[in-house]
Amino acid sequence: MALRLNENLDDNGEMHEINVTPFIDVMLVLLIIFMVAAPLATVDVKVNLPASSSQPQPRPEKPVYLSVKADHKMFIGNDEVTKESMINALMAATDGKKDTTIFFRADKTVDYETMMNVMDTLHQAGYLKIGLVGQEVTKPQ
Repeated sequence: MALRLNENLDDNGEMHEINVTPFIDVMLVLLIIFMVAAPLATVDVKVNLPASSSQPQPRPEKPVYLSVKADHKMFIGNDEVTKESMINALMAATDGKKDTTIFFRADKTVDYETMMNVMDTLHQAGYLKIGLVGQEVTKPQ
């Protein structure tokens, strides 16, 4: 601990300076506690992602839907496409505009790897605005 003597020998009163050393010690202890406790706060929870109770957003005039069915067949709008022809079909549907939002719909039985492969293909082609579509859930009244 730091000790500071009063240099004024005539006045033996109190020093009116804040000693910050205990404050720093307490802050370092709290930092260590939070660093240890933060990784323990994560929880593995099974979630069912396809349903959402959020307010639906307004639809654009000409939405572009990319759908993946349970049997992994892909559709742009109502037209079936393959993974190889998907980007060319998207370019035609969006008139080459890469800033168009692509609404991505997938059956809830489609595995996560398939969804990530499709989204990675979209990202590599330059389509960065991807909206995930879920089934709307009505709230009971």
